[in-house]
Amino acid sequence: MQKSTIQFLLINCFLAIVLVSCGSVTKNYTPKKLDKTSIEVPYFANSRTDYVYKTNITVYGHELSGIFIAKKINDTTHRVVFTTEFGNKLLDFEISEKTFKVNSIVSELDRKILINTLEEDFRLLLKKEYQIQEQFENEYFDIYKSVDGDRDNYLFFSKKGQKLEKIVRASKAKEKITITFTLENDNFAKKVVILHQNIKLTIELNYFKSE
Repeated sequence: MQKSTIQFLLINCFLAIVLVSCGSVTKNYTPKKLDKTSIEVPYFANSRTDYVYKTNITVYGHELSGIFIAKKINDTTHRVVFTTEFGNKLLDFEISEKTFKVNSIVSELDRKILINTLEEDFRLLLKKEYQIQEQFENEYFDIYKSVDGDRDNYLFFSKKGQKLEKIVRASKAKEKITITFTLENDNFAKKVVILHQNIKLTIELNYFKSE
């Protein structure tokens, strides 16, 4: 991957932040009696599995592709590696709910705003358990609210199958990040899309099934 290409993508994607305005996140949801106080997410939870996905990152109209590998290395921590499609390592980090350690990173990606964005995205994606404070519903989903510092996370479970299909991270007034899951089965997501509302950034993960 050419150095100039990576730098161009970084400049176009992570320096311009456009804020969007909207009303309360829950304005279209109906409050419901709380039926659980915690939720465990199964999709990246098996320590015996290497989760390998083809990755496509779209930033301000430009695309970058590669491979995403996640491995649960102990009860609290995942190791995540990004490589090019040719196997060259771009980024290697370990992440838990409270820690984030970069093991290696190519110089072109070593930018604080990029690292902070990926840390927030993948901590949300790989989080093991959510404590629930409120519950809502709409026509299609049971929605569970989990307070996370100055942000709220909303977990959307389909009413039809009671499967976790979406996580929304939001401030008190607007959505910030949306993660959607397309499921292979109850414990595995064959496709994951991470969409940012305040910057033009989308990360798409498609399960890579080796022949």
